[in-house]
Amino acid sequence: MKCVFSRKGFDSSSGGGPSPIVGGVPLSLPIPAGRGMPGVSYASLGLSKHVREASRGRLSGRDKAHHDPLFQDNGTCLFGQCGAAQTHLENQGVGPGDLFLFFGLFRDGKERPHHRIFGWLWVEEVVRSVDPAMAELADLGHPHALSPHGSNDAIWVGRGVTARSAHPELRLSVEEGPPSLWRVPPWLERAGLSYHDKPDRWRGNGILQSVARGQEFVSDIGDDEEAHEWVHRVLALMP
Repeated sequence: MKCVFSRKGFDSSSGGGPSPIVGGVPLSLPIPAGRGMPGVSYASLGLSKHVREASRGRLSGRDKAHHDPLFQDNGTCLFGQCGAAQTHLENQGVGPGDLFLFFGLFRDGKERPHHRIFGWLWVEEVVRSVDPAMAELADLGHPHALSPHGSNDAIWVGRGVTARSAHPELRLSVEEGPPSLWRVPPWLERAGLSYHDKPDRWRGNGILQSVARGQEFVSDIGDDEEAHEWVHRVLALMP
């Protein structure tokens, strides 16, 4: 089994600022849709106020959002990926049976921004741009189905939900530190994490200096009992 730490939502370069924590619940703001690309308005998602504040007025409810990952009311998640990030997932052997843990940059009021896990997707199927099933996903409004982003575009489908609270155990960033400095479980250094091969990134005592950019970080946890226990504990915090 592979566990993918997948960076999503607003940050300083995509959107202009961190997503908010509203009423104790992390609210991941989808990034703006690219010029000429399909998208739904932030207003239609009920995010006008939040996106205006997070972007410091550069975006409004009239702007279009790249609504991805797309969480369904029936407990299904649809997540699109393409380009170099999709190729990386394929090269790492990620597929059905593997798990995405979505994380992003968040701020609670005026506190320092931090990275936290806000949702998950347990992959059951990978639908590619040439597959007939893409038409069904287009009917659901997924942007990668409405306008494929190249020949290696794909939508990852499976069970998935978002967090209902900003639980402390879902926080990755260390307290009072920069967002990129993470406190991670001991098994992660043992299993390894793609794009984090340099030994000096692992600071000891469960501290990891995460890379500044990148979308999909893959850890092959195999049958590591400690890793599986951690994964199920995290999922239980997002019922």
